[in-house]
Amino acid sequence: MNIALIGATGQVGSRVLAELLLRNHTVTAIVRRPEEVPVRPGITARRGDAANEKDLSSLLAGHDAIVSSLRFSQVDPHKLLGAVRASGVSRYVVVGGAGSLEVSPGVKLIDTERIPQQVRPEAAAGVVFLDLLREEAELDWTFVSPSVTFAPGERTGSFRIGDDALLTGPEGSRISFEDFALALVDELETTAHPRRRFTVGY
Repeated sequence: MNIALIGATGQVGSRVLAELLLRNHTVTAIVRRPEEVPVRPGITARRGDAANEKDLSSLLAGHDAIVSSLRFSQVDPHKLLGAVRASGVSRYVVVGGAGSLEVSPGVKLIDTERIPQQVRPEAAAGVVFLDLLREEAELDWTFVSPSVTFAPGERTGSFRIGDDALLTGPEGSRISFEDFALALVDELETTAHPRRRFTVGY
């Protein structure tokens, strides 16, 4: 597929980029600093800003799917979703957050003490973004939530998939960037969760 990846040089975005290239997809890496995108076959680096709705929609047009890997607290969700809609590309996969996952029926992770104060603004913005997607009428979206501990690690290919409930294992709630990227690209290739959120964890 020909994928537009917004935020391709971030910690998660760079792993998604690597996974896409491993599977021989073609990627347009849309970033603020194109010089930071690795020079490799299959990648085209383009300068773009999620705050510029018109220019971003032009960069996104013509692709088979769009992936965004951006900090929710640093973007205007209405402008970002407006750019995706205006691009004419319907398939949209979002690197999501864990804050909206349920730790018990009706109780979100963000409503507990498990989210440190310093990351609460980002977690809250992710909850808002997911709520907007759930009202979305045009896009074929998927929101992929990580586990609580989300950090560099190994690409093991061994993980679990869940829906709206937080996944926990013997070592708590965790997933590596690398296995998260693997699960996200699986979703791009299969569309197993259309217009839904799913989560990944060990």
